[in-house]
Amino acid sequence: MRRITHILAKHLIPAAALVCAVFLTACHGSKGLPEFVMPEELDESKQYEITFWAKNDTNKVQTDIYKSAISEFEKLYPNITVNMRLYTDYGRIYNDVITNISTNTTPNVCITYPDHIATYIKGINVVVPLDEISDDKKYGLGGSKLRYDGPKKEELIDKFMNECRLSGTLYALPFMRSTEAMYINEDMVKALGYEVPDIPTWDFVWEVSEKAMEKDASGTYPVNGQKVLIPFIYKSTDNMMISMLRQKGAPYSTDEGDIELFNDTTKELLLEIAGHAATGAFSTFKISSYPGNFLNAGQCIFAIDSTAGSTWMGTDAPLSDIAEENKKSFTTLVRPIPQFDVNNPRMMSQGPSVCVFNKEDPQEVLAAWLFAQFLLTNDVQTAYAETEGYVPVTAKARNCDNYKEYLSLAGTDNNEHYGVKMDASKLLLENTDNTFTTAVFAGSASLRDAAGALVENVVKAERRGTKVDEAFIEKTYDDVRSLYKLDSVSAASGRKEALGTLPAASKALIICLVAAWVLIGCAYLVRRRHKS
Repeated sequence: MRRITHILAKHLIPAAALVCAVFLTACHGSKGLPEFVMPEELDESKQYEITFWAKNDTNKVQTDIYKSAISEFEKLYPNITVNMRLYTDYGRIYNDVITNISTNTTPNVCITYPDHIATYIKGINVVVPLDEISDDKKYGLGGSKLRYDGPKKEELIDKFMNECRLSGTLYALPFMRSTEAMYINEDMVKALGYEVPDIPTWDFVWEVSEKAMEKDASGTYPVNGQKVLIPFIYKSTDNMMISMLRQKGAPYSTDEGDIELFNDTTKELLLEIAGHAATGAFSTFKISSYPGNFLNAGQCIFAIDSTAGSTWMGTDAPLSDIAEENKKSFTTLVRPIPQFDVNNPRMMSQGPSVCVFNKEDPQEVLAAWLFAQFLLTNDVQTAYAETEGYVPVTAKARNCDNYKEYLSLAGTDNNEHYGVKMDASKLLLENTDNTFTTAVFAGSASLRDAAGALVENVVKAERRGTKVDEAFIEKTYDDVRSLYKLDSVSAASGRKEALGTLPAASKALIICLVAAWVLIGCAYLVRRRHKS
């Protein structure tokens, strides 16, 4: 035993030095993929096969647009083959990317969201920063060597480009943008004695919704003549809570990733939402089902969903999936989501972006970048925007003759020019400056989910007969923090702030010194035990 103790004491301090060396070597050498360096020219003597992961909602028209874009791109660049993989939701794309990062089998180009990219870039050189590459005179945005008429950097909408920046660095290009809209059964609003304002307030929506809950002796709602009515349904409750907080100027998170969601304003909003859930005047998609189905059946007055979901809304909606005999005829109005201050409206900017993943071969990355840019050309932008209530992300596409003609034909048919869809598109075109996004950081996707969970929890509680009061909300705060691991997100933010200004070598040295002192301390304790 004495000999073992002597050996441990003799070798622990040298081991500490070894740990320092290993840590420093690892920190210096573990760079993942090499940093992308823009090639001088595209090597056209080689064939490149790139993968493109995209999302659509089984919308064949959108799929055909992707296929057409790939076909046209491959004609321009015969040495580049694009293989597309379609997903039904962004969450699955995110999970597959995370899984494939460790084996460097990520796609080359991916439709995604900045919240997801914030996690991707935790890997070293996984996603290509686009500031320098987009400024390249030959192959950058509007570059001289492009074989297509792509937009120049100044032709992309600044607000949408800024949404693709993480900590000041451009990591994606916007692809399409939408916002949320409130789809309204105007006939029922008028039957209740109200007129729909240009910008409805929350007070207006709550008041009309509560008025609609009055029943006759038979249990029928006079406003629609049915026994089923949910006056107000919100599809995305995370957007609901985030938008309400932004409209009130209340905290949600900092740009650095500090969690500020669980505040007194949030509590006040939840108590009000719970009160309207208790009467049955308000519900959510997760609890009651898709708001468009209730709207089209005459069982909902205010249905809030994305402008990209506009083709599901209204009497003549081309994508409505309820039986024809259940549809009701009514006038559908499209308005901004409810506001607290109609003179300072705020609404969510949302929609997919495109990122480019790094690879060992810079030529392969360049090929992927050329395809990513091609998705911003007028033909792709206008064709995709016309499928739903999306809008193009470039001023170039918005001002082209094809898109102007498309807008001018609003309401001339119930398919491509369906009036409700066109109104939804115009809503965003007219309110681009009133849109906002939230800060993006590792954990911001979880925070978004938590915001929605707070709303869902209080609505569920009231529907089950559980009283929602301040004590209930405080417990809900704790439950949601734990479920989405938000305490660890805040802790990580604090560590990041503490070390964020230090160079990488300094951070590595600090880590090594801590490890060394721990081992030295162990050696000291062993020697003391040996002497005693």
